[in-house]
Amino acid sequence: MTDRRPKPRHLSMLRSYTVADAFTIGNAACGTIAIFLCLDYLSTGVRQLLWLAFVLLPLALVCDVLDGFVARMQRHRQSVLGADLDSLADVISFGVAPAVLGYTLGLRGGWDMLLLTYFVVCGVSRLARFNATAASSSDAGTGKVAYFEGTPIPTSVIIVGILAFAFYAGRVDGNLWFGAYQLGPAMLHPIALMYGLSGSAMISATIRIPKP
Repeated sequence: MTDRRPKPRHLSMLRSYTVADAFTIGNAACGTIAIFLCLDYLSTGVRQLLWLAFVLLPLALVCDVLDGFVARMQRHRQSVLGADLDSLADVISFGVAPAVLGYTLGLRGGWDMLLLTYFVVCGVSRLARFNATAASSSDAGTGKVAYFEGTPIPTSVIIVGILAFAFYAGRVDGNLWFGAYQLGPAMLHPIALMYGLSGSAMISATIRIPKP
């Protein structure tokens, strides 16, 4: 009996990528390299490595904006991977990478790490909710999602900017703004609370932001 199933083509997944997907991959690459640079900085102390990490995360945001712009321009060629690919890239660049930056700059207390983890989990949850509810919250006429429920995860670049200024001012490690406090069995740096606030804003059902 002849097998009539189509034979898999070489690099078939890569062939399915659109131009918008290429920008999404650029987003993910920027976030991943930023994480590696943080690890390099912790082992070498070379400041230029961390500055490069700070630059890469706004660059990831540029890629994120461009992938949305290009996707709207190419409505005739929708990517089957686009939405999921974008969410996974955003988790890396605007969730995990900012959390790793915070840890790198001194947020290493037990409560700090709990807040950093909470921030990442909120980002993952926010993106999953957006993907799951996109169809029901889309405009019936245009098919476009009208608003973000909760703050978009790329708003974490604000935290990145604050950390960059702290690094420039030398307010890192034992010299972090607002000091550190021993709370029960673990240490808390109050500045880590900005991660908790950002994460909570991302999963808030009462915050609705019009989608451009």
